This record gives sequence, structure tokens and C-alpha cells, in this order.
Amino acid sequence: MRFSTVLTFLTGCVLVLSPASDGCGPGRGYGKRRPARKLTPLAYKQFSPNVAEKTLGASGKYEGKITRNSERFKELTPNYNPDIIFKDEENTGADRMMTQRCKDKLNSLAISVMNLWPGVRLRVTEGWDEDGHHSEESLHYEGRAVDITTSDRDRTKYAMLARLAVEAGFDWVYYESKAHIHCSVKSENSIAAKTGGCFPGSAWVTTEGGGRRLMRDLRPGDRILASAGSDGTGPLVYSQVITFLDHQPAAPKLFYVISTEDGPTLSLTPAHLLFVAEGDCSRGNGSAQGATRTVFASDARPGMCVLTAGEGGERGLSRIARVRVREDRGVFAPLTTHGTLVVNGVVTSCYAAVDRHELAHWAFAPLRLLHHWAGPGCCCHGDGLHWYAGALHWAGTLLLDSEHFHPWGMEKREKDLCERDE
Repeated sequence: MRFSTVLTFLTGCVLVLSPASDGCGPGRGYGKRRPARKLTPLAYKQFSPNVAEKTLGASGKYEGKITRNSERFKELTPNYNPDIIFKDEENTGADRMMTQRCKDKLNSLAISVMNLWPGVRLRVTEGWDEDGHHSEESLHYEGRAVDITTSDRDRTKYAMLARLAVEAGFDWVYYESKAHIHCSVKSENSIAAKTGGCFPGSAWVTTEGGGRRLMRDLRPGDRILASAGSDGTGPLVYSQVITFLDHQPAAPKLFYVISTEDGPTLSLTPAHLLFVAEGDCSRGNGSAQGATRTVFASDARPGMCVLTAGEGGERGLSRIARVRVREDRGVFAPLTTHGTLVVNGVVTSCYAAVDRHELAHWAFAPLRLLHHWAGPGCCCHGDGLHWYAGALHWAGTLLLDSEHFHPWGMEKREKDLCERDE
């Protein structure tokens, strides 16, 4: 079979994998429309997500005021969307200036406003502020915040307007005043702006020769320690690295750092899957024959047990003692033929974003098959998200219910973890 034919076949597989794998469980199934979801207006003084604006779980840290003469002014772009009214009290066009992320969310919100209230447009009363009219370290000074109303200034609409802003993807929305809604976004280079399923470059794996190798030095074709079982409890094997599902050596990211009572410490991004067991974590249960399951790293809790694997082949369980959050650079997500790998002595999944390891492993079967047919090098990808992973996630979000996916937004627990770590 020619390579181009195989590639066409695989692309088609991406579009049908998710509904086929979910057909036995609850959900809307293939070809059915997602039922309209009822939107709940925000209450007065409510904000979403329920964390402070300048925490990692919302729009992130203040990065400094942007002026017209500063180097960072190039980060701002004007918004000339005719479906949005800009108050522009200063008559300088400042309210139209904003980051690209803020612009994208605002334009999306403008469409929602017109769809819900025909004849009504979105109105921006405050955008980028260059005159110091806001509180110290306001995100208005960075073009990352807007204050909005509807064009008819009907205050009975503002609670729903706030909800529409949340749905449009703003990273923090606050029903701040009876007169307006405040919305803000993460910075363009914020580590929290993009979430994936990866390990930091400083993480290590065990190679077939018995030595350790840093994640940043790993290459497709290397054989590393993994588990042959779909639940992480199978025999230890050396599994070949097919490709990287994500490879960004310099990218900043948010990592959950999971420390155990017996020593292993593992860092991984919030949406990455981790094998856990609950109950007795004694070394006597080293074979981990009890029930295990996968959880997102952001759902890991002290008291859960992670599966461990020593370089000499010994297996064990180790209780999570602490979970904290930190920032780091470099993200790497190797895909092995078995769909698992041992990182820093902990057995983990290769997958992220979707809530079931078995579902994800099945969905990546065509990529493994292509690797088997065409040999090493066929599936390699440069820096960034692998095309297959991106296409699969896109198809999955169209065909699966949202509860199967990581929520991406960080909730109050992350705020507590960050503050505790500080």
C-alpha cells in the first residue's frame, strides 16, 4: 500500500475513532446533535472561575504596564470589528487596543451577543488604559482586560452577558458593577494560556541499556522502560518511542509536582493521565493487583497511591504525600508502542486530555500501525503539537461529550496549591 494511501486512510480514521470507541457508554453517539445547553447568568459580584483574577487559575500574573513607547506595545493590536461599539472617551483609539487573545475572545462574544439579542451589539467602555485610571497592576494597562455592556445599555441583560463572556473563552469574568462586566485574559506568553499533557525536560526515563536519560535528550527510536498493561500493572518492558505528541523545548508550562512518601517525585502538566490506586500503599502490594484507574494530574490527591517501577525491575506502590504547582520550561510528551512509560520511577500514561487511558490508546492505534508498516521516522514530527494528536483532539471535541475531556481551566484547588507553595 502506498504511503499516501495509508496517510489518507489514517486521516479518515481520526474522524471516526472517537464515536466508535464511545458507543457502549452514555453520550449522544454518532450523528446525533448535542442538545442545547441552558446557560445560567452570573450573579451580581460573581466571578468565573472562582479564583482571584491574577492567579494561575484565571488570567495570571501582572507583567507590567504597556505604553506607546515601550517595546511591548507591539503586543497590542487594534480591534476594528464593526459589530462592536468602542466608547473611546479619550478619543485616542486606546479602547480598541488589546492583545490578540483578548481580541479573539471579544470578537467571539460579539457574535454571541447578536445571536441572543438581534439588533443589539457588544459595547466596550474600557479597554487598554494608558492614562493610569485603574488600580495598580490592573490588566487594563496590558491590553488584557475590557469592561463591557450591551449597546442598548439594558442592565437586565448584563448577568447573561457575563455568562456569554465565560462561554466565549475569557479567562476571568467578573460581574463587577451594575453598569458593566469586567473580562480579562491570560498573557500571550502565559504558561497557563496553553495546557497540554507533557513532562518537563528535566524528567528522566530508564533506557534499555539500564541508564537514565533526561526527557529533553530522548529521541524517537529509543527504547525505554514501560508497562505492558493497559492499567499500568502489567509486566515491565522496554518500549520503543514512536514520536513525540508534543515537543516544545523552550515553552513555559504549568506543572503539577506530585511527591510521594517513598521518594519518587513526578512533574507533569494538569491534563496528563496518571495511574493511581487507593487503599493500602504498602510495599507488599508491589504487584498492584488491586483496582487501578487513571486520573488527570490535576485530580491527584494526597493519600492516593501511584505505581512505581525500579530500574532493577521491582514494582511497588507509593502514597502521594504532597501535590503542588510550579512553573517550568520545556514540554515533552513521548509516545511509546505500549502507550505507557516510567518517568522518575513512576508508571504513567503517554496520553492526556481525554479521561480514559484505554480509549486514548485505542484511538492512537492507526499511528502505531503506520509506524509498524513504514518503519522508524515515518511518524516523526518537529517542534509543537503532533498533527495526529491535534486532529484527534479536534474530532473528539466534536463527537464526544465534554465530560470526557480535561476542563483546562484551573479551579479553586489550584489557587490553594499555588498559595501554599509560595
